[in-house]
Amino acid sequence: MPNKKVHLVLGSGGARGIAHIAVIEELEKAGYEIIEVIGCSMGAVVGGIYAAGHLEAYKKWIFSLTKKGVFDLLDFTFAKQGFVKGEKLFAKHLEVTGEEKIEEFPIPFTAVATDMRNHKEVHFKSGDLYKALRASVSIPGFFVPVVEDGQVLVDGGVLNPLPINLVDKKEGAEIVAVNLNGTADPKYDKPPEPDRLEEMQKWFDKMLPEAIKNNRKNKTKSELPAEENSFSLIELMDSTFSFTQDRLTELMIEMYKPDHLINIPRNACGVFDFDQGERIYKIGQDAFQKKMK
Repeated sequence: MPNKKVHLVLGSGGARGIAHIAVIEELEKAGYEIIEVIGCSMGAVVGGIYAAGHLEAYKKWIFSLTKKGVFDLLDFTFAKQGFVKGEKLFAKHLEVTGEEKIEEFPIPFTAVATDMRNHKEVHFKSGDLYKALRASVSIPGFFVPVVEDGQVLVDGGVLNPLPINLVDKKEGAEIVAVNLNGTADPKYDKPPEPDRLEEMQKWFDKMLPEAIKNNRKNKTKSELPAEENSFSLIELMDSTFSFTQDRLTELMIEMYKPDHLINIPRNACGVFDFDQGERIYKIGQDAFQKKMK
């Protein structure tokens, strides 16, 4: 359907958001005109960088990342609100995009974050792109939140991981939503390699007070119930957030049905697997072709 106008909604889901890049490029190849972008978390990052006109440079950088490169971007801290400051990561984003004002984009763009202090969504439709993206991706417990103007801003996925409801649909346009929390695909169920979550857990263990470390040493693995060995603290935090996002996404799709829903399997990769850029991009291409053909 060439020359169709599209409202594009990009959901949250960590590294799976690289698939958003493929969907945007495939839409343009197919002759669609994207007239609005609304994004949450990684969807906000990709959508905002696209709306600002820097997607090709961002894609090139993402594809160049290695496991070590990803881990080196995480500036660890031991603040009470989180253990990754996020300054190194977003300094690199700023290097790719330069300073940008959302209201100056040729395409209307909205980034969704969550204000924990006032218990509400925050929609960035203007202002500094860097601040909007930094707030939208602040996974609670992982990233230190953005605090300003009486707000404590964290990941938009806390309340609205696929913000289809924010679309003000234009006559003759269609809504295309990309859900990064799609049903798991058995072909991706393979033994995972040690990833950033495991590396983060090791770092976290090093930061624990000596009394807690000694207590853990005295409690040998054989003495622990099987259930206690099955998840680390970091894995529990990640899984809890993901499960909540899954349920909220299902409800949003049910209430605000998009014209086209592109699903990326939730087990396509781990939340921090940004070193797998080309593979995840291909998954996005395949999902688009499967849905839109």
